[in-house]
Amino acid sequence: MGYGWRPQVRVCVPVPMYHCFGSVLGGMSMAVHGITLVFPCSGYSSRANLEAIQSEKCNFVYGTPTMFADMLSQDLHKYDLSSVEAGIMGGSPCPPAIMRKLITDMNMKEITICYGTTENSPITFMGFPQDTEELKTNTVGCIMSHTEAKVVDPNNGEIVPLGASGELMIRGSCVMHGYWDDPEKTRQAICQARWYRTGDVASLNSLGYCCIEGRIKDMIIRGGENIYPAEIEQFLYTHPKVQEVQVVGVKDERLGEQVCACIRLMEGQTSSAEEIKAFCKGQISHFKMPHYVIFVDSYPLTASGKIKKNLLKEAMEKKLGL
Repeated sequence: MGYGWRPQVRVCVPVPMYHCFGSVLGGMSMAVHGITLVFPCSGYSSRANLEAIQSEKCNFVYGTPTMFADMLSQDLHKYDLSSVEAGIMGGSPCPPAIMRKLITDMNMKEITICYGTTENSPITFMGFPQDTEELKTNTVGCIMSHTEAKVVDPNNGEIVPLGASGELMIRGSCVMHGYWDDPEKTRQAICQARWYRTGDVASLNSLGYCCIEGRIKDMIIRGGENIYPAEIEQFLYTHPKVQEVQVVGVKDERLGEQVCACIRLMEGQTSSAEEIKAFCKGQISHFKMPHYVIFVDSYPLTASGKIKKNLLKEAMEKKLGL
């Protein structure tokens, strides 16, 4: 990023400090390189971000694609953004149109796209979309020099041909030793050869560029926030009228995904989306609250009785017209 040679680095940091984006790329970089971090406000506000850039003369901006899209949606002519030079984007895939607007509308001539996981400390792939037409697609760049990557068939663990899809695996000094006090989960995530299973579906081309195509896990990514459906499901099960609930992520143009709760009510009970949302308010994090609440009579099942979440997701997107 050039933090070692730039005469001044002042970073606008709207990303939360409890994420590795804020704590590592922000806090650790401050400790190691002596850069200045500017926190726009105690909560998230796209206007506060722009005001902070203007008043504090920030030349770097961190954010998820959603955060950058929110800033671009403001009247940028009201703000002096001439200090902006560069930015780091991560957390979820970014539409190429957003990157192009950042370059033209916010003077962000240097953009770094990052991919990684908390378990990988956290960055493994980096891309620079302003440099090549190829990186103006949905690639996340090339593997970092201290790290190895491979794409394997999740069924047999064999490396797939270049360009083919499979599960992305990472190995290197960046990989964590394990989950705290959870050796079983560690064994599931890291094999004996120290390859970390990301759970993401990806492909690698002949130049080493990586394209993230989806997720094997059920995790929902809403505006860069990772949401685990099981946590929301467990909470909604405590509602006295809920018989069964399944939570899936459905498409959303601004946030990437939104939380959709598919609920089977107790026999003879009636409810509304407003009632369910009111039940959640103040009890779970606001970004985990279901944006959509759909009442269903049944779920698509496998022969063994497991719920097919992929088919449920498709059905909900069709029902919602997404």
